[in-house]
Amino acid sequence: MCRSIKTLRPPMTPEVGDEDIRAAALQYVRKISGFRAPAAHNREAFDEAVDAVAAATRELLAGLQVRGQRTS
Repeated sequence: MCRSIKTLRPPMTPEVGDEDIRAAALQYVRKISGFRAPAAHNREAFDEAVDAVAAATRELLAGLQVRGQRTS
């Protein structure tokens, strides 16, 4: 779907920061909404969607267990 969204889970990407998560969320919302930059009357919904997708991404990455990876 979005070729510019990179895999964020370890070990594909060893260190993932908030910028990486936000960028992926933004690309996803842009793709599904069809807007690169929404009009002023859609800005709030667009920004809320990016925040929600970023939060879901953080939750997903925190819950994943990668085989063979040691936990501290």
